[in-house]
Amino acid sequence: MAKGNPLQEQLLKAGLVKKSQVSQVARAQVKARHGKGPVSATESQREADRARAEKAEKDRQLAAERNAQRRADELRAQAKQIIADRKLPRAGELEYRFNDGAVIRTMLVTEALRTQLANGALVIARHGDSFELLPRMAAEKVRERDASLIVLDHGQSADTPISTGNAEDDAYYAQFQVPDDLMW
Repeated sequence: MAKGNPLQEQLLKAGLVKKSQVSQVARAQVKARHGKGPVSATESQREADRARAEKAEKDRQLAAERNAQRRADELRAQAKQIIADRKLPRAGELEYRFNDGAVIRTMLVTEALRTQLANGALVIARHGDSFELLPRMAAEKVRERDASLIVLDHGQSADTPISTGNAEDDAYYAQFQVPDDLMW
């Protein structure tokens, strides 16, 4: 048997501790001296962990961007499908002119379609390179998915007046009523 700690031997002789307790403490001390404790991380390991965390965050951001783009494409495709399914047949000899950004476009419609457009019951939506007439309910579904496809909506513009940017001018011109079915 190895030479013990003098304090342990004194406690054992005095009867304050048992031999099993002394041997248990001795084993724990040997384990503490020879056992492997937690290894402190080196600088290179910390740098590798930091780089790994940065890469994981960057990958999460890229995945979120891809998911957002995929969702936007999916909504745009749904809007185009609604337009293709719900478009009204166009026929007529009357020209109906409307603004498409900075360009004035023309569409041939009947008198009944012109009245419905002016009342806001019909909406003009972009479908590829052409324009289609949609009922209001279908247009609302399209607007929820991709509002940029709605070109003309007289029902919507009645709710939100167009501002010229000058409050005095807006107040002055508010007294004049301009009909929606005005011929150009």
